[in-house]
Amino acid sequence: MRIGELSARTGVSARSIRYYEQQGLLAARRTASGQRLFAESAVERVRLIQRLFAAGLSSRRMSELLPCVTDPDIRTHWLTDRLREERARMTAEMAQLSRAVSVLDEIVTDMTVDDTARTPAAGRACP
Repeated sequence: MRIGELSARTGVSARSIRYYEQQGLLAARRTASGQRLFAESAVERVRLIQRLFAAGLSSRRMSELLPCVTDPDIRTHWLTDRLREERARMTAEMAQLSRAVSVLDEIVTDMTVDDTARTPAAGRACP
């Protein structure tokens, strides 16, 4: 199928599909005139790529993992361990962001004063 059909069937833009191919996440063969032709399996592959992006994986990380995800002959504990590592990394990032939000909340609370008592510093105009 051509890129337009793949785009229509997956709801993913042709530009994104070209990017997936450029990153080695999706393969296409070319016609003599250079047009991309995708196998029927590309529909599920694009959907999987979208799910992995939605899960927060980078295209670089996907290029490492996709062969193991899609080929049952080489699916191993290695893949499960990598996905668990990604989850742990994301959980740590979420905890760090949660701490940052808490600190910002404290700062806002500490800086909140009655509007009538607020005066700009001398020589400075505050919006």
